[in-house]
Amino acid sequence: MNALKRLMSDRAAALGALLIFGLIVVAVLAPWIAPYPEDVTAFHLADRLQPPSAEHLFGTDRMGADVFSRLLFGARITITIAVIAVGVAVAIGVPIGLIAGYYDGFTGGFLMRTSDIFLAVPQIVLAIAIAQTLGPSVENVILALSVTYWPFWARLVYAETKSLKKQTFVEAAQALGASDWRVMVMHILPNTASAIIVRTSIGMGATILTAAALGFLGLGAPPPTPEWGRTISEAREFLPDAWWYAAAPGLAIFLVVMGFNLLGDGLRDILDPKLRKGSR
Repeated sequence: MNALKRLMSDRAAALGALLIFGLIVVAVLAPWIAPYPEDVTAFHLADRLQPPSAEHLFGTDRMGADVFSRLLFGARITITIAVIAVGVAVAIGVPIGLIAGYYDGFTGGFLMRTSDIFLAVPQIVLAIAIAQTLGPSVENVILALSVTYWPFWARLVYAETKSLKKQTFVEAAQALGASDWRVMVMHILPNTASAIIVRTSIGMGATILTAAALGFLGLGAPPPTPEWGRTISEAREFLPDAWWYAAAPGLAIFLVVMGFNLLGDGLRDILDPKLRKGSR
């Protein structure tokens, strides 16, 4: 409760939390709040590229569909990709980092060298290669992001574990006969939770941005799925006349990514004891 109060007292973090909450609400309620829910896959060529108006808040696209309605449904795809991809990356990276940090020798070295192989290639390049090989779809985007993101959590937990296993409370648990798995899960892992939470919040924003980049390159959800990155790509040929076509999804991506980054910074300041001590 105290952590929540400190988070809400941080204006930037509170703004980030509000933006993320708005994304979730929009994603859940899209079928009910979209003015033209049928326009997700509909074609109205007579109304194509209409500017913003009272009837179409963000104008219409090249097929005459309402941009605002497609934007709301695109939020569902965005949050689905981010949550599943980051969840899988955390599920893979955290155990690997925990095991590698706790066990010295061949086990830890092998796991960390494996993560180094993935980190040696720029994440976006590797994600593009995987998505291009598998073909455009939401499922393949999630797979590409999960495979390329887990090393970041593995490296983080590895460093935290290497430091924590030398602490007195860990040595005491070992002296009392606690098994290695109990020490890792019950004593070390809870003490890495704050770092994992902060990295996950920031990672969500990075995932959304990368997913939009894949969609922009035509490697995301196939048309007529209302994916934000693909929408911007489709709008390029109509710039600058139909500026609203690209501006709406671009602004949505900007606000959501900024929201996760602001929240991550706020959580870091609250959950990191060293930062709290330094701010006094």
